[in-house]
Amino acid sequence: MSVPYETACEPAESPETPEEHLARLLGRALNSFELSDEVLERLDTALAYDGSLHSAHHSAGLHRITYRHTWLLADGSAVTLWELVHNTGPTSAPGAPEAPRTEQPGRHEQHELYTDEEEMRAAVARLPLPVDEPVGLDLPVTMPSPPVPLPRHAYVQDNSADHARRLLRRAENADRPGLDTLRLLGTAFAHQITQAFGRPSPAGEARLGYALYEHAFLLADGREISLWEVEHTATPDGRHMCEVYTSESAARGAMAQRASRTT
Repeated sequence: MSVPYETACEPAESPETPEEHLARLLGRALNSFELSDEVLERLDTALAYDGSLHSAHHSAGLHRITYRHTWLLADGSAVTLWELVHNTGPTSAPGAPEAPRTEQPGRHEQHELYTDEEEMRAAVARLPLPVDEPVGLDLPVTMPSPPVPLPRHAYVQDNSADHARRLLRRAENADRPGLDTLRLLGTAFAHQITQAFGRPSPAGEARLGYALYEHAFLLADGREISLWEVEHTATPDGRHMCEVYTSESAARGAMAQRASRTT
């Protein structure tokens, strides 16, 4: 039979932080004690969460559903847990809460967590679900989940919001990023500074002492934002000047423009 929509997706809930969602999963999983300390310690650094339906199967009042839960970590890596939800276990004890509308009367849902998809598949294979009919009834429904994009940088947690404020405060160019960017970077969780290379500099740039840096910030919601800092001495008195732009192309364009004025 087709899979009812309300049982193929988790119920809508208020937004949760990655930590709150993990705590809810661990709290309802019967085998959460089997997760290693290493996995749990890595999940303590989670910055963002993504979850999706992986597969679902319904037959003769019994069902099993699997979900893919992925957390993006501060070091740029990701951890995935596979959740198995089914109602094929022992029937509820007398006096237990009434089964939800989507469950078979007398049965209740059980939740299990696995760190490996193959382990989860092995657990699914052990469930006492009826064999699929050859005419195509009770076929499993599988929905692939999109990969979670990983950060491009190796970030460090070091008072990143304050670093962004100080960077923008010392910028002297008139077209520097404004208040909207400053407010957005107030949620920065970590950052990385790298010197940018990749295109030959005009002779004037080298003579005048130009340097280009990328300040990459990782926000609490998992987004990445970069500011591009130009340091140079193309000033009337030869002093160092800082300019900040929201894109590398704008920063390199400003460098080239100043160099052309002094050559």
